[in-house]
Amino acid sequence: AEGYGFKQEYESFFDGWDCTKKKDKTKGRCDTLLGYDRHRVKLHPLLGDPNSDYINANYIDGYHRSNHFIATQGPKQETLYDFWRMVWQENCFSIVMITKLVEVGRVKCCKYWPDDSEMYGDVKITLLKSETLADYTVRTFALERRGYSAKHEVRQFHFTSWPEHGVPYHSTGLLAFIRRVKASTPPDAGPVVVHCSAGAGRTGCYIVLDVMLDMAECEGVVDIYNCVKTLCSRRINMIQTEEQYIFIHDAILEACLCGETAILVNEFAVTYKEMLRVDSQSNSSQLREEFQTLNSVTPHLDVEECSIALLPRNREKNRSMDVLPPDRALAFLVTTEGESNNYINAALADSFHRQAAFIVTPHPLPGTTADFWRLVFDYGCTAVVMLNQLNQSNSAWPCVQYWPEPGLQQYGPMEVEFLSMSADEEVITRLFRVKNVTRLQEGQLVVCQFQFLRWSAYRDVPDSKKSFLNLLAQVHKWQRECGEGRTVVHCLNGGGRSGTFCACNILLEMIQYQNMADIFYAVKTLRNCKPNMVESLDQYRFCYDLVLEYLDCFEGR
Repeated sequence: AEGYGFKQEYESFFDGWDCTKKKDKTKGRCDTLLGYDRHRVKLHPLLGDPNSDYINANYIDGYHRSNHFIATQGPKQETLYDFWRMVWQENCFSIVMITKLVEVGRVKCCKYWPDDSEMYGDVKITLLKSETLADYTVRTFALERRGYSAKHEVRQFHFTSWPEHGVPYHSTGLLAFIRRVKASTPPDAGPVVVHCSAGAGRTGCYIVLDVMLDMAECEGVVDIYNCVKTLCSRRINMIQTEEQYIFIHDAILEACLCGETAILVNEFAVTYKEMLRVDSQSNSSQLREEFQTLNSVTPHLDVEECSIALLPRNREKNRSMDVLPPDRALAFLVTTEGESNNYINAALADSFHRQAAFIVTPHPLPGTTADFWRLVFDYGCTAVVMLNQLNQSNSAWPCVQYWPEPGLQQYGPMEVEFLSMSADEEVITRLFRVKNVTRLQEGQLVVCQFQFLRWSAYRDVPDSKKSFLNLLAQVHKWQRECGEGRTVVHCLNGGGRSGTFCACNILLEMIQYQNMADIFYAVKTLRNCKPNMVESLDQYRFCYDLVLEYLDCFEGR
């Protein structure tokens, strides 16, 4: 049976295990997880308290050096001081946290850092800066200790996208996170502290992936089985489920297939030029091969994954049965009591710095216009980006005008009022006021629609890179003024064009936040939630061209 080998391997890790209990019950989270003594981290005891050397934490070897990691449980209220003593004592620079503070209504880890500055025993922690992205947050702290003149800088990398049950649906975000931690940790720093709640399953997954990425790079092979076996000899239950063990294999496979695809801004032009060069023997370019790799690692949706879109009552709400959103990415509509109409063909997608920043949908059908405006209102969407033209003849269904101009119109429970319009040869912007007449207590929403004019009906890519950059800039400026509402993006089928817009948006954010661009990562992340995002090689290449154009404009200033 499929997965039998994984099951057998996974179960062999538990042969002959005997879980012994540790003396200090208050400081350990699970009896079964208490660290094996010879590898445990021993704290310098506090004066007059010989038992104060204990913390539920173990040294774990990395690929390049021994004791490269400390695996520990998420701090509890009574172990806060011990945790920061350990970070200070071990000269740690990086703390990796792979849990939310609360999951499924239960406290998984206490908030062990301040929003400003706080004393934990004789250790003073000051938050210097915080950077929030869609999958993780990076916080930088200054550590000072009474009686010491030295000041330590510590960074906490907090991965926030691990689901409350099971494992991530895909490993793209976690692999990028691991690479960020590796690149940010100075070579002479102390061990990397890794914790989840109990310091077991997720912590083990992170460490195995880190070690195996190094092994793959240095030796061209991986040995996941023996890596996990070694880990389990250092700390019990390091991989907690067969599902986690399989996830590690999937992640390493993705990492090896896709490689490192980020390009630093100052190397972009030279690297891209090389990627376009056609090899005389293979008659292919690096860019084409990268796109083929992207297609090979894009998940293919099966019927079960799109079960809601395929329900008989929802079939007529889809412009095309070829392009359906998977259940896991659906943007459900808010329903009132006794109402079951909560489906619209719309998928949530992350930007670089925010989860579910985009909602991608096809152009509304005559029968789904009310649902479209419900979607805009329910999700607080302050911008609508329209990338197709009205009444395009290459569509089986007409692309009707879904807004009033001028005046006010009601679509089902939604009242939409036209406020103003301005236009140039590239973009028409219209302002609307939207409210739900059945939920007047929720107030009204001002929405700006950006209708992009420079994308011809039969072309894969926009007519002009400059005008597309201008569209992106206009939407960005409006959304910043609105306090970061969501953006609805639509084209004919809610795929190629919409995906290209979202990908380019992500890339400009990457350049702004991290001084690099990773086109492969941007498109792969979008395709993980909807496989038809950025459909063609031409659209993929356009993302590269747009970054180049943006950097050229930037340099020219």
